[in-house]
Amino acid sequence: MILTELDRVAAYRMHLPKWAATPISGEGAKKLGGRANRPGVAALYLSLNVETAVKEYRRTSTLFSPGTLVSYQATLRPVVDFRKGFDSSWDPIWEDFYCDWRELWFNGRIEPPSWVVGDEVIASGAKGILFQSHMDSKGTNLLVYTDTLCDTDFLSAFDPQQALPRNQDSWQNPRGKND
Repeated sequence: MILTELDRVAAYRMHLPKWAATPISGEGAKKLGGRANRPGVAALYLSLNVETAVKEYRRTSTLFSPGTLVSYQATLRPVVDFRKGFDSSWDPIWEDFYCDWRELWFNGRIEPPSWVVGDEVIASGAKGILFQSHMDSKGTNLLVYTDTLCDTDFLSAFDPQQALPRNQDSWQNPRGKND
């Protein structure tokens, strides 16, 4: 694995509005899993530029659900740097990092090999993975395993005006009531 350190890196994510109250929890990906985290492992998927964050949120649709764009600042030591992709210097399991994990898990109930990659990253002590976006060929994503962060790491949602909701109460009213 190639390891690097991130120092005050800006990152971005479009959240479903209901997750905007807990923008650094990683609980959304923990529920169903993600590219490199199995269900039960908290993970926050960020992008290193706004355009990539929006493309990742939208995926392949021209229309997408309302979202809340959140900016982050991160200092993480270390993270795996997989931006250049697989070559022979990597453990062979990394060749399957970009597998169709959704197809494997949700349709086939087969454990995606990218989950094994995530397990290995966590076991190595790394806090996350930098990798190329498949939604934006020029974009880079940053996966952060939020439960692995320690005192020397820093991850913060940039919210100087405290515009993000502080809890889930704002989502309790049915549509049309108190609007």
